[in-house]
Amino acid sequence: MDPITIGLWVTAGMLVMVVLGMRVAFAAGLAGLVGLVLIFWSKRDFGIDHLGWALTVGIKTAGQVPHSKVASQALSLIPTFILIGYLAYYAGLTRALFEAAKRWVAWVPGGLAVSTIFSTAGFAAVSGASVATAAVFARIAIPEMLKIGYNKQFAAGVVAAGGTLASLIPPSAILVIYAIIVEQDVGLLLLAGFIPGAFSAIVYAVLIIGIAVIFKTVGPPVGGFTWRERFASLPAALPIVVVVLIIISFVYNPFGDSLGTPTEGGALGAFVVFCMALWRGMRWAELKSALLETAKLTVMIFTIIWGVLIYVRFLGFADLPGAFSDWITSLEMSPMLILVMILLAYAVLGMFMDAIGMLLLTLPVVYPAVMALNGGEFVTAEDSAFGMSGVMCAVWFGILVVKMAEFCLITPPIGLNCFVVAGVRDDLTVQDVFKGVTPFFVADGITIALLVAFPMIVLWLPMMASG
Repeated sequence: MDPITIGLWVTAGMLVMVVLGMRVAFAAGLAGLVGLVLIFWSKRDFGIDHLGWALTVGIKTAGQVPHSKVASQALSLIPTFILIGYLAYYAGLTRALFEAAKRWVAWVPGGLAVSTIFSTAGFAAVSGASVATAAVFARIAIPEMLKIGYNKQFAAGVVAAGGTLASLIPPSAILVIYAIIVEQDVGLLLLAGFIPGAFSAIVYAVLIIGIAVIFKTVGPPVGGFTWRERFASLPAALPIVVVVLIIISFVYNPFGDSLGTPTEGGALGAFVVFCMALWRGMRWAELKSALLETAKLTVMIFTIIWGVLIYVRFLGFADLPGAFSDWITSLEMSPMLILVMILLAYAVLGMFMDAIGMLLLTLPVVYPAVMALNGGEFVTAEDSAFGMSGVMCAVWFGILVVKMAEFCLITPPIGLNCFVVAGVRDDLTVQDVFKGVTPFFVADGITIALLVAFPMIVLWLPMMASG
């Protein structure tokens, strides 16, 4: 049995384990280990005398992965970004942000829902976790919307959809993971997420206003705030702006070199929010909860990374990514059509897998194929199929797949944000939340189509930063 055949069988086995309910981390790790053993055993013609040798070499090869791949400075961004979000919550910055958004934009049709979208976008700029964003605003925004007569399904859908913005708007944990897997610059990818993230929030807001105008009872506007009250709400939300500016300046400084690495920016941002939380009266119990929640989420993410990277190591030995790239480039179809089909495949796959696991499992195979479609890692913009260099293609594709991961956070039956919102609210079922997010599928479809059709929405800032 040749390595490609082993790769296909082991991958099929891993997918079966995932469908049967095994955690992605364990399914990928086990599949990778078994695959490595089979690859090494095949080199000795599957002789029974060499099984012990294959087991030893396979286990040693798999055992080197967790430390060698995860001991990366870039990955230290993840816990600092997550910690910023939890500290901001316990410091009361999330409620202050929602209050400021409400006073400024609640007067439009569907105003409280629009306020929720903009405040989740603001919180996303200090939190790298979509699930945490959805959980926080399910407690803050839904009661406010229900109080003035919003449909509870629509209110829940707004929060679930708004929570997905944390996947794109830096600091984004999933963008960091993408950068690690494809070995691209973390700073460029974080920078590229700003405009598409803000663009997604605007599309959501326009959709909400349109629904509120057509269906008068969906989202009544809220008025009565004076200009003095509006300006008075800004100082409490100012720390969010400070943290965003810190992170941006450590990723990209238009006036010269950046002030440091994104990792240093994340650490400084966490320190600033920590000081603000102490100033606003955060107690030991709240600090302990923030640290524990950060640790839990970080361990979950790192465990998935460990398991999937063992599988990735196996894929390298099996040369499955190379075979898939050769097959993709041999298709007699336009590269753009193939890219659209890949994105549609992500939409289907995301119905059955969580976002991080989905990207980690597919990128080692799909990313080389997309780069090959464009003309290779080092192709220039003039010679490429998509009209961009290899580095910019990697950044553009990264934003597209992370946007697809956002989409998958609200699609049934696995849409994690929907389960989180339903879990926080006793008066909501998961079915209620899934019904509420249905209009946002249209918004996400429009956003993804525009990002594909107009790559400069994604690439303008990265191209400025890279000169």
